[in-house]
Amino acid sequence: MRKLTHEEISENRSTLDNLQHVNKLPVVVLLDSIRSSYNVGSIFRTSDGAMIEKLFLCGYTPHPPKKEILKTSLGSTESVSWEYVKNPIELINRLKLEGYKICALELTDKSFPHYQVEKSQFPICLIVGNEITGVSKDLIDLCDFSIEIPQFGIKQSLNVAVAYGIAVFELRKIYDVG
Repeated sequence: MRKLTHEEISENRSTLDNLQHVNKLPVVVLLDSIRSSYNVGSIFRTSDGAMIEKLFLCGYTPHPPKKEILKTSLGSTESVSWEYVKNPIELINRLKLEGYKICALELTDKSFPHYQVEKSQFPICLIVGNEITGVSKDLIDLCDFSIEIPQFGIKQSLNVAVAYGIAVFELRKIYDVG
């Protein structure tokens, strides 16, 4: 076994020039008042890796060109389609009309494990909430379902960017295989 070179890895990757021709995962992501620019940058990078449709930065979520976002995103602010939207409720109502199922990444009384999403539930708008308070009640009230990442330790949750990475790559797997 040998580690691949950067050039070898790049041979199988999309470029900024051909992104419009790439089949994207039918998932848009709504960040609900994320406070850390570093988490936002990490979410951008993960969004590029999963090749989502679009990232919506809502509420007081920081957005590019903040230097902390640019540092952790490693250029993915250029490859991930994104938009700042102040009012997430208006956005959710528009996405529902476009046929998206609205899903919170949140522990609720009806949430189910993230790996039990079904392909028939796509396209999905995945809502990722604030690091401390999670997804707001106003947005949960608009959701079709919620998913959770089972926890086995004493903490109730993961870092928001880590949780997002786990959830979005599971959605990628479900969509590609399902």
